[in-house]
Amino acid sequence: MTARIPIEALQVSAYKVPTDAPESDGTLAWDSTTLVLVELQASGKVGIGYTYGHPACAELIRDKLAGVIEGHSALDVRHGWLKMIEAIRNLGRPGICSMAISAVDVALWDLKARLLDVPLVSLLGAMRPAAPVYGSGGFTSYSHDQLTEQLVRWVEEGIPRVKMKIGREPGHDLERIRLVREAIGADSELYVDANGAYARKQALAMADAFQAYDVSWYEEPVTSDDLEGLRLLRDRAPGGVEITAGEYGYDLPYFRRMLEAGAVDVLQADLTRCGGITAFMDVAVLCDAFKIPLSSHTAPALHMHPGCCVTSLRHLEYFHDHARIEAMLFDGPVVPVGGMLEPDLSRPGLGLTFRRQEAERYRL
Repeated sequence: MTARIPIEALQVSAYKVPTDAPESDGTLAWDSTTLVLVELQASGKVGIGYTYGHPACAELIRDKLAGVIEGHSALDVRHGWLKMIEAIRNLGRPGICSMAISAVDVALWDLKARLLDVPLVSLLGAMRPAAPVYGSGGFTSYSHDQLTEQLVRWVEEGIPRVKMKIGREPGHDLERIRLVREAIGADSELYVDANGAYARKQALAMADAFQAYDVSWYEEPVTSDDLEGLRLLRDRAPGGVEITAGEYGYDLPYFRRMLEAGAVDVLQADLTRCGGITAFMDVAVLCDAFKIPLSSHTAPALHMHPGCCVTSLRHLEYFHDHARIEAMLFDGPVVPVGGMLEPDLSRPGLGLTFRRQEAERYRL
């Protein structure tokens, strides 16, 4: 029989943090980000996990998942994950339910590592000491100066690849891309993300035009629901341009369908949406089977540890909004050095401590 350490309590809270400037991409605009935080207590330790989503995630965790997890063994993480999946059967897996499960699952892994007094990367089994990142922001709402200053700053800090948003005003996209390429120089990789804003032929024409600016990453050129369109882009885009998508995956069948369709050169997954660290590691195995690289989406502090433990990893997204919030609300987030995030092996679990006093003014 395995040791059993029952989870004594689950607490959940939500915090709405304004952005530092108006933000938009090809299909959405926003001025704040909400973090839903889960704290699990067992045997004198507290594990934390979170997702970035609607406050309804907190209500669902409180009403539907807390009763499933409280009393469950803190060491049996996958069993707890399966019990949460069963509990939301009649509510629907994609969306809020999967994001709620994600936050609790991360807290379960963090708690287990803290109980064993090891960093999470050691518990999961490290394959590399650090994970490469790319700087991500470049919102369509930014002025030309804001856009170039942000991406140049990342390059100067040693991050050799940066991503900008496109698609809101297609007629201006190539000019913005030209300005960024001139600002960051020829030696840095340049990525673009259309967030599904283009139609198929429009997206293909843009892919051809990107060659003049050495764009190597083309994220969601069409909606990620259009697997045939993504496959068309993958087959016909210039050879140096990789087609990527997957950030809206909420369960394993979603990722399997995308891979079976041959829709992407690199698959993206977001553990704050797809079901937590447990599901993220499953997606990585799926990528191994299809020989497709995996890139994480947003939440760099959460993806760093599992990212160091999967064979298929290409890199992590160092997303401006989430890196900023993690630095504001937690002690312990790691900053990139030489374009890499390296876990602090002196800190157990995720290595994060919630700054409750600083966060209180944002609490919902």
